[in-house]
Amino acid sequence: MPTVYITAPPEEADDIAAALVEERLAACVNQLSTTSTYRWDGEVHRDEEVVLLAKTTADAVDALEKRTLELHPHEVPCIERFEEAAVLESFAEWRAESVE
Repeated sequence: MPTVYITAPPEEADDIAAALVEERLAACVNQLSTTSTYRWDGEVHRDEEVVLLAKTTADAVDALEKRTLELHPHEVPCIERFEEAAVLESFAEWRAESVE
């Protein structure tokens, strides 16, 4: 069962998180404020962003990534998939029931 790591501008993060949960692509999305330093178009940028940690299932992860691309304002958004090594069984069951 994967967790998808997404960064988004603060003004877009709530809408992305809500859509993923409302559309049952994620059981839960945690939001963490962060500062990102990155290179884009040959220049170094430093921006405030929100890290979204979307808890989903293997069956829904591709649809979650596709929907995030539709909602995200960046030309090349950060969307990374992490496979978990272990998870509490009761949490895994809840997540599976919450995602279609």
